[in-house]
Amino acid sequence: HVDLIQSGGGSVQPGGSLRLSCTASGFTAADYCMGWYRLTPKNVREGIAAIDNGGTTNYADSVKGRFTISQDNAKKGLYLQMDNLTPDDTATYFCAAVAGGGGLYSAYCNGGLYPHDYSYSGHGTQVIVSS
Repeated sequence: HVDLIQSGGGSVQPGGSLRLSCTASGFTAADYCMGWYRLTPKNVREGIAAIDNGGTTNYADSVKGRFTISQDNAKKGLYLQMDNLTPDDTATYFCAAVAGGGGLYSAYCNGGLYPHDYSYSGHGTQVIVSS
């Protein structure tokens, strides 16, 4: 049984920073992609960052240069450092994972920015950016 356990999030003023964490329990694949996507207040689901087991990353244009995805392979931890947050970043954030070889641009991961490509998702954590 796979669980993606999320922590972090909260409320912050524009220009502030937050860090999201995700721990994968029961996810034992040696080759995988993991990522973050968000569900906005307008119900838009957007893939924003992804990483594969080799460390290759990909970002949506909306967060490129502001967000950083990283992982701790030993601890099966996934992280999202979010800097220079704006009100448009207000959303519920989900971590996600899919097993498969070939790297981030394989048929399994497809770049990692399409939420429907993931097999497992966390429970979501809310991020509110407001003055």
